[in-house]
Amino acid sequence: MKPAFWARRAHKWIALVIGVQALLWMASGLYMTFISIDIIHGDHLAHDSSGTLSASARRLDHDALMSRYPDMAGFRLKRLLGREVYEVTDRGGTVLVDASTGEQLSPIGEAMARRIASSMYQGEAGIASAELITEAPQEVATRPVPMWRIEFADDSETTLYLSPHTGDLLARRHDLWRWFDFLWMLHIMDYDERSDVNNMLLRIAASIGTLFAMSGLWLLLYSFSRRKPA
Repeated sequence: MKPAFWARRAHKWIALVIGVQALLWMASGLYMTFISIDIIHGDHLAHDSSGTLSASARRLDHDALMSRYPDMAGFRLKRLLGREVYEVTDRGGTVLVDASTGEQLSPIGEAMARRIASSMYQGEAGIASAELITEAPQEVATRPVPMWRIEFADDSETTLYLSPHTGDLLARRHDLWRWFDFLWMLHIMDYDERSDVNNMLLRIAASIGTLFAMSGLWLLLYSFSRRKPA
């Protein structure tokens, strides 16, 4: 049989194997190029606007902090909900302390978590639910638990994840991000962690796709080189 016959058969059967994945590659790639990565990150929905520190504010000094937390390894000063607070780190972890009174504010309760989330949220919807979770869902699988999950009643189903120890914004999630994450999973063919762009399944699919392209090129060259009948 002629080489072109085998090229056609190879092209057809390889297309049956890789065609669906190739379509998924193109569709997911199209979404990723059409939707700005800044929108996916959700910066327009929420951001941490802690504000500037006051030069004249009354604060506990280093010695006062050391007397309260003798195992202190470090601390950081910041603003939270209009007041200055210290993040104090010792062997037991990180605690939030009022910078002027020394009152310990963490772990943050639900009422305070709601206030922090509302101060960060840039939309107009109210809070639909607030929950302290101890097992991270897939969309924030790499974030440390426990964390506060604050969901807003907007069209994007915006969800903010906050640290109960520091009040920091750990992650923003919304429907466009969730679609991106789902399509990214299909794009890189990592159906577990959704992060391994060098997995064996993707290597196999890419190799088959290369064979598909080569068989098509073979047919193309054959069609151009074939002599016309006299």
